[in-house]
Amino acid sequence: MNRKTFLRLATLTLGLGALALAPFAAQAQSQHDGSAARPLRVILIPADGGTEDGTKKDFMPIFAAISAATGLKFDIKVGQSYGAVMEAQCAGAADIAFYGVASYLPTHKKGCANLLALAINNGQSVYYSGIFARIDAGVTSVKDIKGKTIALGDLNSTSSFAVPVAMMIENGVNPVRDAKAIQLAGSHANVLKALSEGLVDVGGASFESFEKAVNQKAIDPSKIRVVAKSAPLPYPPLAIHPRVAPEVQAKLRDAFENINKLPGISKDQIRGYGGSKVDGYTTKVSEQEMADAAKLFDLVTDQVKTDILKKAGTR
Repeated sequence: MNRKTFLRLATLTLGLGALALAPFAAQAQSQHDGSAARPLRVILIPADGGTEDGTKKDFMPIFAAISAATGLKFDIKVGQSYGAVMEAQCAGAADIAFYGVASYLPTHKKGCANLLALAINNGQSVYYSGIFARIDAGVTSVKDIKGKTIALGDLNSTSSFAVPVAMMIENGVNPVRDAKAIQLAGSHANVLKALSEGLVDVGGASFESFEKAVNQKAIDPSKIRVVAKSAPLPYPPLAIHPRVAPEVQAKLRDAFENINKLPGISKDQIRGYGGSKVDGYTTKVSEQEMADAAKLFDLVTDQVKTDILKKAGTR
């Protein structure tokens, strides 16, 4: 993938959000009940570059097991962008959505989403964001990012945008002023691909996505350096629309809490963000913990996002 193709892909990824919302919005009437006629609509962020098969395949066994155990039916889709998933839930076109904290908080604030479940692994529901650099870029610390080219993910992504940008600002690097150029790649996978192919010097992504890319041999870890690792972040939540019937919500919470005990699913099939294996899911999650996490990226204001978007559009 050459630079011109990469830029075109990034532009399309960002621009398709509104178009992607159209079929979801057309379905927006009232929340579904999980019957065969009105299956619960699950919309997932495009963690694997917006493709149906990557992210969808990670979650299909979980929802299939819940369906078998509860009788609830699901219709699972992957949104074209984080914003499209957020808007679909607020339009009433999604009953369940999966996204990061930076996407969940504004959606919850609008009254469109409440916490449903978080993946849990080794007794914790946390994951990490990172700033990565090509070895040959000469970047050994965050301060070295000045004058380099940077790839970031979706504007509403927690770990491929908000947290990497916050870490830069905390270390005295203003990405708008100090970076040579910024590319908005739209997803973790695209950030890592751009980094691997030498289209950029530095990239922001989750460690789960990085490890998945390494395991799939999509990137060569010997050519990439970890520049910074974030503090623990609350795991990307599954969120439910508040208007879903209480009895349906209760069934879902019980099923997620016991997902590792349900028949028809193996331990290897219980997956979370980026396809990483997890021990199970917990519904004992706190809205306050999510709100507290927002402090990690308070520095990434709407103005910062606007300025980055503008710089990314400069050729």
